Amino acid sequence: MPRHNNRDRRATPVPRSIGAHRVEPGPAGYEIDHHVRTISASAAVKNYLCPGCNQSIVVGVAHVVAWPVTDRDGEDRRHWHTGCWRGRATRTGYR
Repeated sequence: MPRHNNRDRRATPVPRSIGAHRVEPGPAGYEIDHHVRTISASAAVKNYLCPGCNQSIVVGVAHVVAWPVTDRDGEDRRHWHTGCWRGRATRTGYR
């Protein structure tokens, strides 16, 4: 018989989709929801510094871009490793 993943799915909020990006809860200690957009490896053409781990996101690495929903012009966008963004609930010291 196959094993089932019995984690409580209600504990993970369901992202709301808005066009090409979605809205998810922000990092720990940052109470505002964030717009999140996935960047494919082929579209990753610049190097960025991930605020989750303070390590480089190099050209050709798929990642996510997140910015607060209150930031209308997108000037507060941050590029995160996908794993760092997924683990943001356990991280502190965002920015």
